[in-house]
Amino acid sequence: MNLQQIKQRFGIVGNASPLNRALEVATQVAPTDLSVLVTGESGTGKEIIPQVIHQLSARKHKEYIAVNCGAIPEGTIDSELFGHEKGSFTGAAGSRQGYFEVANGGTIFLDEVAELPMQTQVRLLRVLETGEFLRVGASKSLKTNVRVVAATNENMQRAIAKGKFREDLFYRLSAIPIQLPALRERGEDIHLLFRKFASDFADRYRMPGIRLTPEAITLLTEYPWPGNIRQLKNTVEQISIIETERNIDALLLRTYLPIIQENSPALVGDASQEAISERELMYKFLFEMKKDLTELKKLVVELLSQSGNFKISADQHAVIDKLYQDFGAPIPSAKGLISPIIDSAEDEFTDNDTSFVAHEEFIESLSLEEREKELIIKALEKHRGKRKYAAKELGISERTLYRKIKEYNLAE
Repeated sequence: MNLQQIKQRFGIVGNASPLNRALEVATQVAPTDLSVLVTGESGTGKEIIPQVIHQLSARKHKEYIAVNCGAIPEGTIDSELFGHEKGSFTGAAGSRQGYFEVANGGTIFLDEVAELPMQTQVRLLRVLETGEFLRVGASKSLKTNVRVVAATNENMQRAIAKGKFREDLFYRLSAIPIQLPALRERGEDIHLLFRKFASDFADRYRMPGIRLTPEAITLLTEYPWPGNIRQLKNTVEQISIIETERNIDALLLRTYLPIIQENSPALVGDASQEAISERELMYKFLFEMKKDLTELKKLVVELLSQSGNFKISADQHAVIDKLYQDFGAPIPSAKGLISPIIDSAEDEFTDNDTSFVAHEEFIESLSLEEREKELIIKALEKHRGKRKYAAKELGISERTLYRKIKEYNLAE
């Protein structure tokens, strides 16, 4: 089967050299039993490579199981992968087969493999080395013959250096490494994918397909697409549904493309979307903190206005506004905030005055970590513990939210 036939069979669009190279390696390694590690940014379509490998191998008539390692809680992932015996933990009413037992003779795709807990990494290493594993709570080893294909958008060398991932497991998994290119590196493939998605959505929603003007095509191909194919597909779907005009010019297309900063991780080659999620979440916390400071300012002004000892002029109000608008500067303490707005002709503020100690302690104790924890709790309460919707509201991935829940010990 040649490369073009493989693309047609698996619905792969594009002719970029890095993409062709990845498919060629997948085709060559498919007949073997070697482990494969697929790397690339989030949204590049890494999940298609293990399907190609499985379908072109002698294992194609056996089970193919895809596992998202980042979506399974740490406390249950060993049971999911390796099974458990009756009574091995609370709720284990009976014995259960794990994925490695069910997929015997087939292929397991471990997506987001860098998210595996260290304990599970040890178990996985044993399977790769000996083909043996233990169910949770069992004392007798079981044998399995499974081909493992893993994928990650993490920088694995960095994860190893941080002690997050075992180096020996990395070399076992990456017997054959396959790198998928980012969408911005695929040149003319971007417009080909746009046309493919536009045609798909036209059929799905029974409407004429959208088309781009030459200027819009130039904008499309020059945009960096930090979310890669996933972002492009979502953008095409939005335009297809919302716009009544079927010919899309550059001005209209630009309204659907988020502005990308020059130092964005996507532009400097950072394959991890985690950095973007963390940054957006931090901006949200800073915004919430600024809102709290604004409320505190109003409270201080109200208290001073109610006091017969202080007089606040328009200029002094401006001083307060300036302090809070300059959010990049160190946050002033309550006492430091009051000092500039005292009319010294009417009263004095002494060092022994403790009337605003509570506010001062509040500001000093306020930290980004506390705001982060508070917002996560509120989001989880609002959505009744449903992490998928809480993560969506916070603007982060479920994996990031799960890690934050563990970090702040918020698990139920």
